[in-house]
Amino acid sequence: MNKPTVALILCAALAAAGCSSYRPAPAAFNEAVTKPYVLDAGDRIRVTVFEQDSLSNVYAVDQSGYISFPLVGAVPARGHTVQQVEALIAEKLRNGYLRDPDVSVEVDRYRPIFVMGEVGAAGQYSYVPGLTVQKAIASAGGFTPRANQVNVDITRTINNEVMTGRVSTSDPVLPGDTIYVRERLF
Repeated sequence: MNKPTVALILCAALAAAGCSSYRPAPAAFNEAVTKPYVLDAGDRIRVTVFEQDSLSNVYAVDQSGYISFPLVGAVPARGHTVQQVEALIAEKLRNGYLRDPDVSVEVDRYRPIFVMGEVGAAGQYSYVPGLTVQKAIASAGGFTPRANQVNVDITRTINNEVMTGRVSTSDPVLPGDTIYVRERLF
């Protein structure tokens, strides 16, 4: 082979490799949807301590992953389920404050999602349970005429690791997800 032919083949291979930025969703994406919800910064939880109105309130999970709870101080919430946070608060209240605390915790407001790329109004949006990619894009003003409407890229934090994968528009969205709608090629 002559040098121009080799160079042409090499350029074609590099161009094809550059176009193949396809990243299928990691297996952890599907697993995260079926696992119990874990709290993170930006979530708000409603804590009810029965017969203790002064302790029952809505608390925000701060950037360091804690809630500031009366009497006991900082309670870790990041990476914990609501049931685990219930147990942590009850345990801390048992240590010198209440004899047998009955604590209930539920999510009051989930952390937001972000929709970017080829949508009518990119930005931050509220998460609601049951949200799919398609519904999130609809709340962001729908697809632009240049949008790839088949699949999108989602960036999600799972077990403190940030992952990006390509998913269908019918896939579920989780709180904190960033959805990126790519431009179609044709």
